[in-house]
Amino acid sequence: MKTALHRFIRSSINRQLAPVVTMLVQATLLGSLVLQAVPGIAGVNLAAPAVKSPQGTRGIAIPIGGALKYDNDAVWKRIVDLAGGRGARFAVFATASDDPEKSAERIIGALTKHGAVAEHIPVSAAIKGIDVHHAVRNPVLLAKVRGSRGVYFAGGAQERITDALYQNDGAATPMLAAIWEVFNKGGVVAGSSAGAAIMSATMFRDPPEVMDILRAGQAGLKSGRDFDRGLGFVGADIFVDQHFLKRGRIGRMLPLMLQTGYKMGFGVEENTAVIVQGDDIEVIDAKDSKGALVADLGAASVDASMPEFNISNVKLTYLDRGDRYNLKTKMVTPSAQKLRGKKLEPLAGGGKYNPYFKGAIFSPAILADGVIVNTMAQLIDSDQASAVGLAFAASRADTKAETAQKHRQQLGFEFTLRKGADSVGYVSSANGGEDYTVVNLYLDVSPVMMAVPLYLPLVQSSENRSQQQRK
Repeated sequence: MKTALHRFIRSSINRQLAPVVTMLVQATLLGSLVLQAVPGIAGVNLAAPAVKSPQGTRGIAIPIGGALKYDNDAVWKRIVDLAGGRGARFAVFATASDDPEKSAERIIGALTKHGAVAEHIPVSAAIKGIDVHHAVRNPVLLAKVRGSRGVYFAGGAQERITDALYQNDGAATPMLAAIWEVFNKGGVVAGSSAGAAIMSATMFRDPPEVMDILRAGQAGLKSGRDFDRGLGFVGADIFVDQHFLKRGRIGRMLPLMLQTGYKMGFGVEENTAVIVQGDDIEVIDAKDSKGALVADLGAASVDASMPEFNISNVKLTYLDRGDRYNLKTKMVTPSAQKLRGKKLEPLAGGGKYNPYFKGAIFSPAILADGVIVNTMAQLIDSDQASAVGLAFAASRADTKAETAQKHRQQLGFEFTLRKGADSVGYVSSANGGEDYTVVNLYLDVSPVMMAVPLYLPLVQSSENRSQQQRK
């Protein structure tokens, strides 16, 4: 049966295009087979990441999800305060940026506004006259870094950072060793976008688009091209991704975590910071920003017999501003605002659970901007046990009648969110809107078949219009 299904998916089907709703409802699921927990996929060890951080992590790592606004005082002030407050020295690396001098100038301005003393460490081939090989060994620059209480990495292309700070043999350069000295003395290492990507021991380097990664199937990412070693400031066991909700990057984080063996991943949204200090994590963001999504694969399973990407039982938690998470206990401490708000307990008896949303929950674009956390919030505050979303690459029908009748099958993915016995939520309107914290929903991702084109325009050809006008 399974072989027949796979042959069916890979064949093209020529038939009359059904209406959009019918196609979505009747899409044939490939994930109906019973999933079994497996210890590994195609020889991949699921017990430990492929790359470990070179030293113990004793400092404070602050990955920021990108697009950090310079007026986001909550984040900038916290960075400076954690490094010692007014007078704290920062070494700014704009290595990842296309215009490192301009980027460094803006970052220095934001840090200085909150009392820091910040200086650009010019380690970039994009700066005229800079030899990166010599810069990472320059004793003057090394002394400035060692004398800092904080290090900040700008956004851009993360591979520029790792290529500059690692030697060809994989050993740390003197500059990277100096940054680790700052960190291991209790200092702060912060970074936005590319500067967040390098925080985990493994990072995306130059990956394909999210849907292409999903379609590549199990173990479809290439080491050294799609992903590579990071710097590891959050420790060996946490994977970090950024621009996360804005760009639907859960669709790329889950495949990479499976392939490299990570059990815990954090997706940080734009204009949001996650403070990692020991086993404690805290979310800091602006009033109009989203937070971070935690993906726990500790009890996840896959059907390794299927070449298409699939995963079951991923535990998801959405952390809003001020929420905390402990990596050892996996317990969430909601912000004070949330604790003063309403607690949502789906399994609470005695009429204590009175959900706001009624009826089925479905999203045709689960990887669109913020949709997955909005769906999580709706589910935890609804009378439904689950919610469904689709991820696929849509296309519009050709208006020519002969080509509009032809379509093929295209691989998509169904995301099913489920409530569990430990699912809870918190909601507060203290900031003027409905802000949710959602704890312990469960995600299954299954491959499905989508028809292409997805829909047909209801337009007449110019020839038909002319004939009707003559009548």
